[in-house]
Amino acid sequence: MYPIVRKEKLADKIFLMDVKAPRVAKTCEPGQFIIVKIDEEGERIPLTICDYDREAGTITIVFQIVGASTQRMTDLEVGDGFQDFVGPLGCASELVETDIEELKKKKIVFIAGGVGTAPVYPQVKWLHEHGVDCDVIMGSKTKDLLILVEEMRKVATNLYVTTDDGSYGFHGMGTNQLQALVDEGKTYDQCIAIGPMIMMKFVCLLTKELGIPTIVSMNPIMVDGTGMCGACRLTVGDEVKFACVDGPEFDGHLVDFDQAMKRQQLYKTDEGRAMLKLQEGDTHHGGCGHCGGDE
Repeated sequence: MYPIVRKEKLADKIFLMDVKAPRVAKTCEPGQFIIVKIDEEGERIPLTICDYDREAGTITIVFQIVGASTQRMTDLEVGDGFQDFVGPLGCASELVETDIEELKKKKIVFIAGGVGTAPVYPQVKWLHEHGVDCDVIMGSKTKDLLILVEEMRKVATNLYVTTDDGSYGFHGMGTNQLQALVDEGKTYDQCIAIGPMIMMKFVCLLTKELGIPTIVSMNPIMVDGTGMCGACRLTVGDEVKFACVDGPEFDGHLVDFDQAMKRQQLYKTDEGRAMLKLQEGDTHHGGCGHCGGDE
């Protein structure tokens, strides 16, 4: 078992947990994710890593109630544990692989939407620890749904908080705030956007106009987390990729968001999955090259 050592409700239907998982904490990097399973009957749930403490051997996860399994997770308390806690999975953020001195020369901006703030936080924290400045735009629909504001404030060079309804900070969406900053004379060499797919799509439309290279995290479309289910298949440029094994981060200007969102909706029903299998043929299942397809 992997015991829960801290539990906190961050906002309506959004919870944070610190889980004791020393082997995961020892090797994980910002951008990666884990898979949790409550018990033998539980569903496998992929969650991006929000934070980690190598010395304490803990991983911080943030999740939102979206179905029965995440609802069950909210019933767990400190002292309870997960049967499975698998990771780290996926590829680390490309920032981790970049020369620090080169990163220090870049002007980087993060745009975090809703629960997407959780996977943005470890990347910003990592940059802060390595002496790299970055701006962060984080937002939600309303003030009550904002999470990790004070934590982000401690590690971001400049933090811009937005709410769609104007109940806190800048009145508008992350794209509106980015445009306002650019209009004020700010320039950026790179943008990292993480949040709902529709939000990432519109960020990429704007940054393409502004000429800012943009990385997005396609974690919202992951289901199985190992490449076996095929749910997170997407087209990046002219290539078929799977978010869980090839990502979750990709060049946002090459991601076909419309296809990914349409596919995500179809994948939720048996009829939709059957249609996708018919349409995609041999590439539908097992496209990651690791699971053997339907064999």
